[in-house]
Amino acid sequence: MRKNDGIGLGWHQILVTAIILCIIAGLAIYGIDFFNYKSKISSIQLHEIAFSDIADGQYLGEYDAGYIYAKVQVNVENGSVQNIILLEHKNERGKAAEQIVSTIVDTQTFPVDAVSSATNSSLVIQKAVENALEGGHINE
Repeated sequence: MRKNDGIGLGWHQILVTAIILCIIAGLAIYGIDFFNYKSKISSIQLHEIAFSDIADGQYLGEYDAGYIYAKVQVNVENGSVQNIILLEHKNERGKAAEQIVSTIVDTQTFPVDAVSSATNSSLVIQKAVENALEGGHINE
């Protein structure tokens, strides 16, 4: 029978403790990150925009909520939005929200209702559009 000198057990306990601490730290970091994401989403406020008040040109805007990011180019001509190009959209499960740019162009209104099952991405894309039209003029 082999005698246990306690060395192997001590390292085993240290390793298990280190692994548990890493898991706890990872969960804490994820929790903080997720809380920040939810706070950014809930703080999004969209304001009505009269496209007729916007000068002709191309406008670039973006919005980053953490897990969701959108970058758009909005083209305005003769007081209406001619098209919105979704340059980038990083999302969770919100790919369906990408149709919101067509809704804005088709209805010529802003903001529009969120896409069902893609509410957060809808808000982020619209906030990128709003940011573009409120200060992202790139050329005429």
